[in-house]
Amino acid sequence: MIRIAAVGDIHMAPETRGTLRPAFETLPDCADVLLLAGDLTRHGTPEEARVVAEEIRDLGVPVVAVLGNHDHHADRPEEVTAVLEDAGAQVLEGSGVVVPCDGARVGVAGTKGFGGGFVGRCAGEFGEPLMKEFVRYTRRCADNLRTSLEQLGEQGCDVRIALTHYSPVPETLAGEPLEIYPFLGSYLLAEAVDTAGADLAVHGHAHAGTENGMTSGGVRVRNVAQPVIGRAFHVYHVHARRPVPAGAPGGHPG
Repeated sequence: MIRIAAVGDIHMAPETRGTLRPAFETLPDCADVLLLAGDLTRHGTPEEARVVAEEIRDLGVPVVAVLGNHDHHADRPEEVTAVLEDAGAQVLEGSGVVVPCDGARVGVAGTKGFGGGFVGRCAGEFGEPLMKEFVRYTRRCADNLRTSLEQLGEQGCDVRIALTHYSPVPETLAGEPLEIYPFLGSYLLAEAVDTAGADLAVHGHAHAGTENGMTSGGVRVRNVAQPVIGRAFHVYHVHARRPVPAGAPGGHPG
């Protein structure tokens, strides 16, 4: 059993320095990897990113992240990424990474994603160039997510996880105003997950949403925005396709 710790929308800034570190330091006892589902900063400045870096440095478990819309606000996402990676995080955008976890290979495919809405009430590639580019950007994010998941499957990963900031399904948005659903996620992300296959999909962004959802293909979706889960992180258990060695941390007892 692989233990996946995840949280998003922590919105760190200098005045919140150190607030998550005590909880994060318990991760080696309860999780095999930490996923950060975007909006790690308030305004996307390198100064705020350095606060996040202090929270996640040398935790004793791998840290994999995607950026969110807040992390892009200052138009310095490359600098934010560099600060987080210097602290040991692996920041994904349209890419994947394989994390060894107690004898199993956990593949994480990540993208920020984007909006556009859900089946029956979604934007289309029609009309003004700006509208077409809006939808095409979301489609590129989804296509890259699908490709990354497929590549992780080809690499023989025992667990595959889709990590995004925007939601792939409307179910985890329940509680948010219906009017803003198109700005909270896109069905194209769910199509990518279902086409390529995954064991779990994790996202943030919807602060007033709901934790549990599922794609039409049966993949579990979890909204891990901190205001939703109400804690520093939540741990999800995922079965590996091949057994984790007995006696290993997180493994089945002998």
